[in-house]
Amino acid sequence: MDVMTPTGDALNKYLDLTSEQMKLTASNMANVDTPGYKTEGFNFEQQFLQQMNGSAEKDFGAGAEVQDVDGLVARPDGNNVSMDREGMQMAKSQLQFRMGVELLKQQFTNVMDAIHAEAK
Repeated sequence: MDVMTPTGDALNKYLDLTSEQMKLTASNMANVDTPGYKTEGFNFEQQFLQQMNGSAEKDFGAGAEVQDVDGLVARPDGNNVSMDREGMQMAKSQLQFRMGVELLKQQFTNVMDAIHAEAK
């Protein structure tokens, strides 16, 4: 018996994508002192839409379209990581993850309620 709903599947993809965003942000932060390092990122909304439409070539974790972030000011050593930007990105990703977990938790609660209603 499959207890996942289409909404539950979508939330799983959302959480996977949010998790990948946090890993990428952590990688950018870890390389703040690496000469020549360029900040990497991806378009979250576009990637999520591709996952939902099934138009993504692969699951996100198996080959995302990560690109250098344009428009950031580079220091003399060529590194363009901004800890302010990365801190904001991490906070945003954490909030997105929490929201996704709460929504997924509600999905499972609804499934359990339906199971218990059937048992009565």
